[in-house]
Amino acid sequence: MLLKNIKDIFHKELDEIYPAEEVDSFFYRCIEHYLHLERFALVLQPDLVLTKEEETPLFGALSKLKLKEPLQYILGTAHIMDLDFKVNEHVLIPRPETEELVEWVISEVQKQTSDTGHQTPDIKILDIGTGSGCIAIALAKKLPNAKVYALDVSEQALKVAKENAKLNEVDITFIQQDILNLELELELELELEFDMIVSNPPYVRELEKEQMSDNVKKYEPHLALFVEDEDPLLFYKAIMQFAISHLDKKGTLYFEINQYLGKETQALLEAHNFSEIELRKDIFGNDRMLKCQLN
Repeated sequence: MLLKNIKDIFHKELDEIYPAEEVDSFFYRCIEHYLHLERFALVLQPDLVLTKEEETPLFGALSKLKLKEPLQYILGTAHIMDLDFKVNEHVLIPRPETEELVEWVISEVQKQTSDTGHQTPDIKILDIGTGSGCIAIALAKKLPNAKVYALDVSEQALKVAKENAKLNEVDITFIQQDILNLELELELELELEFDMIVSNPPYVRELEKEQMSDNVKKYEPHLALFVEDEDPLLFYKAIMQFAISHLDKKGTLYFEINQYLGKETQALLEAHNFSEIELRKDIFGNDRMLKCQLN
């Protein structure tokens, strides 16, 4: 079949579900992934014919897209901070907001380096709820002198994160523990003081579930997404308590947060004796990130 005809089929089958521009993106990402063809392949070869073997994965992806499965899970890969990550149903798909959080952390470290005139310092960073490992790995990649630790409750998620660390050639210390279980303080690896703790914990309330698209609700891990309406800041409370014991003096804590609970999360930090609190919006204008310092 002609490649251009397959593109037409993508639009015929998907245009009622997704915007046409997104369908174009799906098609081009699929031919790049499965056939190693650039976007301009059809311009250079408008009559390019595919074999049956070459067609099969494209139509397989199309079938899954019709069911609203995220393309990243279909292809098994996601891209953030100029790095590639393996993803599957056990980990969240990295999002632009999380990339902004990572960039904020990196910029603060680089600013400190510039102010002191020294090279990037040897710092210890802990990523809580690491999932695919995207935050920890990006920090380790961009801050090569940092010693990075990554914690998650999910054995399956940590398996993915370890593969991603190997893929991106960084050394991360991975720890399987539940941050809601304070006995983790007994873990040898965590008898440390960290210069920075970073976390993108579960923060979507059950009442907000209906606002979310099916490709998130049906396919992404609920363990990493949702919290009960009655205690939506449960993970933030636990992480703050942990930080009080395990952040170095003047250590910094960074959170990705629920856009509807920015003020509430900030008030929680203030109540736990954190200072220098900064609430920052994401590229979409939503309250999304918090930074604070331990007194």
